[in-house]
Amino acid sequence: MVSDFPLRFRKNMSCALVGGSGTGKSYQSKFVAAKYKIDFIIDDGLLIKDERIIAGRSAKEEKSIISAVKAALFSDKTQRDGVARALQTEKYHKVLILGTSEKMVNKIAARLQLPLPTKIIKIEDFVKQEEIDTALRTRRVEGKHIIPLPSLAVKEAYPGIFLDGLPIVKGKVPTAIGFIPESHEKSLVRPAYSIKTKIVISKYSFSLMIINCVYEFNRDIRVKLSDVIDWKAGYRLIMTLDVPLGMRLEKKIEELKRYITDNIERFTGILIEEVFVIIDKIIDIG
Repeated sequence: MVSDFPLRFRKNMSCALVGGSGTGKSYQSKFVAAKYKIDFIIDDGLLIKDERIIAGRSAKEEKSIISAVKAALFSDKTQRDGVARALQTEKYHKVLILGTSEKMVNKIAARLQLPLPTKIIKIEDFVKQEEIDTALRTRRVEGKHIIPLPSLAVKEAYPGIFLDGLPIVKGKVPTAIGFIPESHEKSLVRPAYSIKTKIVISKYSFSLMIINCVYEFNRDIRVKLSDVIDWKAGYRLIMTLDVPLGMRLEKKIEELKRYITDNIERFTGILIEEVFVIIDKIIDIG
């Protein structure tokens, strides 16, 4: 690890943004690069500079997870040599390598003839856990991925997986005319290997799952009624509850909604768009 100060001035060096699959590395990569004045990004098989694909092949275009991993690791010699040559031709100074572990980014650096990363930035140290949780949910349930490039570039290069442009504004940067928002456009894609069909489930099965989740969360909360509404890519749940006297309602109900959402999504792959709770009675359980 090195301090931020030398990172701004050292030449021909690599650093890394590390985090688990789906934690938002591609989403955050432009902001990390801007913060540390890094000119190139290596992400999922691509070499990116100034919102352009310089070289490489996106792992997100692959048909299987295995081939996607190979593309991300530059296992193919032609892809690997093309990116290595481009880096030398472009006369890079700093490169940001994205990967799921230090071992992965070190392997990528070695294969591309780059120096091993001298600074490792962990995604959880750069963004709040809430943002990571949102990114994980989007990846796990909806199969959506981010490419840190404008929509036009992605539509031209990978029309088969492109979903939508994703303009992002985060923070401010100083200019001659004062502070202005710093904006980077990113693109939302759905790789062939992550395409999921919507899971259809009966209201009765939903009712049993809701009752079980509520019982696990707090045995004193009683489910009186439950309903489910088919909504977009997932479902909305409506519950009518009796809750015990003395419960801190606002906090506990929000915790319960998160518990139900997380557990149903984790174990079934079903997307829960929203959970509505109606309190019918406050009961004294003695």
